[in-house]
Amino acid sequence: MIQFLLDVFDLYPDSDALIWQDKSYTYKWISDRIGYWREELKKQSISAGEVVVLEADFSPNSISLFLALVEARCILVPMTFSVRNKREEFIEVAQVERGIMIDDDDNVSFEKYNIAANHELYLSLRERQHPGLVLFSSGSTGKSKAALHDMVGILEKFKTRKKQLRAITFLLYDHIGGVNTMLYVLSNAGCIVTVSDRRPETVLMLVEKHKVELLPTSPTFINLILISESYKKYNLSSLKVVTYGTEPMPESTLKKFHDLFPSITLQQTYGLSEIGILRSKSKNSDSLWVKVGGEGFQIRIVDGLLEIKAASAMLGYLNAPSPFTKDGWFMTNDEVEVDGEYIRILGRKSEIINVGGEKVYPAEVESVIQELDNVAEVTVFSEKNAITGNMVCAKVRLVDKEDPKEFALRLKKYCKDKLQPFKIPVRITIDSEPQFSDRFKKKRI
Repeated sequence: MIQFLLDVFDLYPDSDALIWQDKSYTYKWISDRIGYWREELKKQSISAGEVVVLEADFSPNSISLFLALVEARCILVPMTFSVRNKREEFIEVAQVERGIMIDDDDNVSFEKYNIAANHELYLSLRERQHPGLVLFSSGSTGKSKAALHDMVGILEKFKTRKKQLRAITFLLYDHIGGVNTMLYVLSNAGCIVTVSDRRPETVLMLVEKHKVELLPTSPTFINLILISESYKKYNLSSLKVVTYGTEPMPESTLKKFHDLFPSITLQQTYGLSEIGILRSKSKNSDSLWVKVGGEGFQIRIVDGLLEIKAASAMLGYLNAPSPFTKDGWFMTNDEVEVDGEYIRILGRKSEIINVGGEKVYPAEVESVIQELDNVAEVTVFSEKNAITGNMVCAKVRLVDKEDPKEFALRLKKYCKDKLQPFKIPVRITIDSEPQFSDRFKKKRI
């Protein structure tokens, strides 16, 4: 199951596979540790088909245990501290039978749950004798959904070798992007650089210290880098590629970052917990137009909405109806524009604001407001209006204090030259609270 990875590890035994708490671990160490956990899982009587929650962040034991559990054909449920308030709900929904907890010092403990994992999708996976992976959606606009994957399908695309890179595991351990980063780096004998926290200062310090070449992240975090100005303190010359996904990128943020770092390739990615990460190619570093698809993926546009057919698509949700069409296409509900082979993602259909029959895309308005001096973050949303049905509203977090009335007037005056009248926020509120989740994704209202 993971033999192709073990073969790569054997080719580079003395190369750094992982840097954790400033200590290096070689590929031989990882390979040996997988062997250790292989035997320990047998001692703990954890067997094929069992549903195992692995509560951890990226660390030597969490990475080697992840691979050992896949090799043992278990159904793995990774979980991080970011979902601590939903822990019991997730354990119940996933029907977790066994628990493995890894603390901040990489100590491992085991637990047994009195739960029977008898979901029909689990039964189907066990019949195939394949390992599984359960990933929960962020639930930023509703209840979290549990997507069950066949790990054989996810692993398939990593069998083709690509660039060997040193990468930071910014996207979380229980996120499809985090899993993708881990498997990409390991399958190409690169080096995983872990972080103790995900503040701009910490991440950029590690880029300099460990000569990081790849930073997979989110538009929200790129904006935090810009407003913190942490980039002025560190040498980022090793950084070759910054990838971003998980939410629409404000065009103003993209252009500002590109102007500051013209030598860094900015690459938009597209992926979902339900289908995995598609291969992508941005038209250029400061463009929001992107080509997605590649081997194992097909895309089509139906009524302006993106649909995807993927070899690595989930088997289904454990707690929700199927989102697939009858002919097997996943309905993303993302509205897109099309230009030949390229698409531009406008936003989720559910987030689009209808003002008197006119469409307003929050990301477009946010991009304009983000250009204003003293704006740290902005979230655009709708409220009911008796005349137009809905009106555009904006919640803004400022860098420094400013009179709310004066700021609102300044914002509207600026937007007047940049946006059509119906897109200009009617109600503007100032809020000091961060507008992003622990996953560094904008919290939509």
